[in-house]
Amino acid sequence: MAGVLAWFWNERFWLPHNVTWADLKNTEEASFPQAEDLYLAFPLAFCIFMIRLVFERFIAKPCALGLKVQANGPQKAQPNAILEKVFTAITKHPDEKRLEGLSKQLDWDVRSIQRWFRQRRNQEKPSTLTKFCESMWRFTFYLYIFTYGVRFLKKTPWLWNTRQCWNGYPYQPLMPDLHYYYIVELSFYWSLMFSQFTDIKRKAAKMANYCKCQKLSDLLFLMFAVVFIVSRLGIYPLWILNTMLFELYEALGNFPALWFFNMLLIVLQVLHCFWSYLIVKAAYKAISRGKAGKWNPLHVAKDDRSDVESSSDEDDSVPRSNNPHNSTTTNGTSGANGTNGYLTGSTCSEDH
Repeated sequence: MAGVLAWFWNERFWLPHNVTWADLKNTEEASFPQAEDLYLAFPLAFCIFMIRLVFERFIAKPCALGLKVQANGPQKAQPNAILEKVFTAITKHPDEKRLEGLSKQLDWDVRSIQRWFRQRRNQEKPSTLTKFCESMWRFTFYLYIFTYGVRFLKKTPWLWNTRQCWNGYPYQPLMPDLHYYYIVELSFYWSLMFSQFTDIKRKAAKMANYCKCQKLSDLLFLMFAVVFIVSRLGIYPLWILNTMLFELYEALGNFPALWFFNMLLIVLQVLHCFWSYLIVKAAYKAISRGKAGKWNPLHVAKDDRSDVESSSDEDDSVPRSNNPHNSTTTNGTSGANGTNGYLTGSTCSEDH
């Protein structure tokens, strides 16, 4: 294990020429960043995850209920063994040929089978209340860490001067506030490893949409789009990339870790361009559809940023059957109670 760690933390890869890890040992006069500091993120990540659970249950949930956010989830599909087997073992999106086969097997019309699959897919989606609580947690953390970072930069104006910042690097003492900022950020993203398979990716603007505040949702999304594009396509390449690609190279010379991190930063910039394109596309679509609105220039009937499936899209894609099923099954048993796995007549109503 010691050999692996020694290979991974090779000085010739991570540090500039004529610099060793021994040069960065803590002294009585100053402390420096240590590789061991990264280990602090693991227990803190678990603590942040537990704080999140408490926050969502005792703070976010009461706020959501106070704002009249719906607590119930999507409508559940009527139990059906045959369709459930197809859904879990074969496909969640049956094609036209399979729909016709199931229609003959169950004596249902195609449109009813489509509706069952749509309800079954939506059944696995979290409720609006769950989405709101997660969004509020992320909004609260990002607001806190952003405020802390701005306050820290205000106290240390020399950090805005990148050339002055590199003077004396890497022999710069570690400031406690900066150490705390990076460890908390790293711990937060490590904490997402505990919940990445259950999280619903949402932004703070979605909270307004969940509360049925369309105007506020559109305004927040517009503000987000402006801030994202200015910071990612303006400040990031002109300030961060410029100092990393050119100024830091002039100050420290060439070493492998510098180019490794620069490649990661360039990949991030490519992603920024792609994400900005998607944001502009969504904003343009919202503005274009909102031209018919009388009072809100960004009003849209359906939030294009939502992943909830539209019932009308699927219903219109397949024509109605000439022989829709009714509440009586072919073997003479009544379908009013959903016997033999048949859907009741109530499932024919449109989903919302």
